[in-house]
Amino acid sequence: MSEGSKPAKINVNIEDEIAQGMYINLAMVRHAEAEFIIDLMYLQPQQPSARVRARVISSPKHTKRLMLALQENVKRFEERFGEIEVSGPNPADELLH
Repeated sequence: MSEGSKPAKINVNIEDEIAQGMYINLAMVRHAEAEFIIDLMYLQPQQPSARVRARVISSPKHTKRLMLALQENVKRFEERFGEIEVSGPNPADELLH
């Protein structure tokens, strides 16, 4: 964006079903030269498989922007609420045996 220019306003619409959201506790990320594929899954405790609830396909540039936005938001969250603890079992370990 050039100096003095204003960011464009974008109207965002969301369908009611999507606005409800869905819980995920596992993500699998793959990439090729032109894209990243992120499968968002829910793994039930004590179950041998996970169900993909959404697949996101994005360009490398947009994937990096997403990563940076997530990093910034985690930083802000931790400044407000304290460090997020990530120790303990990783749900992916149950799938990767």
